[in-house]
Amino acid sequence: MAVEVYKATSRLPNDEKYGLVSQMKRCSVSISSNIAEGSGRGSSAQFKYFLNISQGSAFELEAQLIISNRLELLDNELSANLIEKTMEIQKMVYALDRSIKI
Repeated sequence: MAVEVYKATSRLPNDEKYGLVSQMKRCSVSISSNIAEGSGRGSSAQFKYFLNISQGSAFELEAQLIISNRLELLDNELSANLIEKTMEIQKMVYALDRSIKI
């Protein structure tokens, strides 16, 4: 997801470099980074904690993609594709979180 977001944000105007572009890049990287960090922790409770952070980042990314589309910074097809993938990630993180017993 992060790679696709980086590619998509390269199309955005330079004046968004420190606005939406920066936010979208950070939260897209945060999704996988928090899953990785949580899985490397010593307990299921810590893993679930980091999955929750990852989930929050996925919802943040979805909101930013919607805003970018409404501002016509990303076209409808690209936005729809990225939002769909983000929602799929949200479902996967949720299912993983639910599968972990503490």
